[in-house]
Parts: sequence; structure tokens; C-alpha cells
Amino acid sequence: MLTQPARLTARPRPSSPTFIPGAGPRSLRAVSAGQASHHGAMAATYHVRRAQQDDMPAILDLIDWSAKWLRECKNTDQWSSPWPDEDARNLRVAQGIDAGLTWMVRDDQGSLAGTVTCRDQGSPKLWRTAELRQPAVYVSRLIVARDQAGRGIGAALIDWAGQRGARRWGARWIRVDVWTTNLALHAYYKRTGFTHLRTLKFADNWEYPSAALFQKPTGGIDPLSVGRFVEGGA
Repeated sequence: MLTQPARLTARPRPSSPTFIPGAGPRSLRAVSAGQASHHGAMAATYHVRRAQQDDMPAILDLIDWSAKWLRECKNTDQWSSPWPDEDARNLRVAQGIDAGLTWMVRDDQGSLAGTVTCRDQGSPKLWRTAELRQPAVYVSRLIVARDQAGRGIGAALIDWAGQRGARRWGARWIRVDVWTTNLALHAYYKRTGFTHLRTLKFADNWEYPSAALFQKPTGGIDPLSVGRFVEGGA
């Protein structure tokens, strides 16, 4: 995400799929950049639909450009290389699409505005047994297009995912695991109403590099932000 064009154009990718917990592309800006929300600037309506396999090139582009932008503009090692390797990363993205967990966001003009993945189950590697018993929505791979930056889309998408989880399975919490060393991103989540629960320690950080755990109650969702999204194709 450096000098990126104003529009994202999906480019051909190898047939093998790809993954990463939140990224941003050619014409984008990832939430991972630590951008504060600006709900007041969000005037447009956005259309959200489930991702299909033919969305894979666009998602991978978002990931690649986000990684580049974070590395060169934000001085963080987040996504400096695929975790744990490219094949495994790609497979997780493909599985998220196949399971209906990944969503694509477009503006009224049809331009790609972002993507998000959300699910009703967290990883036992990260979350305690008592926490996993609580209904929650777990958000990952949240990316906002760079030409859509400054409109509060990232924070609003988190609320959209939270409200959807609250309505579908009674989610009480919105939860995220954040890149351990990206302190700017930690600050971003705190500014948007999240509480830092803990950061897990591993003998090797690469065993699980996204181990800072945050949550916020779905009761804190902003209905005006959620109202900016129209869901289709569910």
C-alpha cells in the first residue's frame, strides 16, 4: 500500500489460493494501518455480499498491497511474509470463501471498497474455554480500499459484523486477534471501543504472530454506521 492507483484492478494470480488476517491493496488502506474512524464522513451507502472464488484475485491484491504499505509506510513487520507460508495462507483465504465467511464491500459506483471475514467460532489456541462458550463474532482480514479511506468504513464494518452476529447467533462480543508487534493497530482498536484482554506469549513469535486479543460488546455498536451497509447475496 504505497503509491497505489486510485482504483483496484484485480490482476491474474497463480491458481493456488492465499490468506492473511486483514490486509489492504493497490488502491487501498488497511484497517491495520491504525486509521481512526470518522463516521461523520461516511456519506455513501455500501453493498456487502458473500465472496465467491472469482473474488480471490482481488482479495490477494488487497493483501499484497497492504503488506507492502505496512512495511514501507508504517514501519511494522506485520505481513512481512506470508504466515506460516504462502500455500497455507492461500488455503485459509479459499476456505473462508468456501465457508461463506468472507464478504466483499462495494460502493454505489461498484468500486471495491473492502473485504472482511467473520465467524462465530474462535481459535482454542487463542481464546479461553470460558470465552469460547460466550456467543461472539470473530473478525479478521478487514481491509478498506485506499481511495475510500477517511470515511470510517473499517470501524463501521466491524459494527456491521457485530450486529450480524448479534442477530444471527446472539453474539455478545466482537473479538479480534491483532498482530502482536503492531502497536499502532492496538491503539486503533482501543480508539474504536475495544478492550485489550491480553497478549499471548509464544516461545517463537512466528508460531502465532497475531496474538494480541481485543474485544468489545455488541451493545456498543453504532446503528448509524451499520445502516451504511446493504447486505445482499446471503
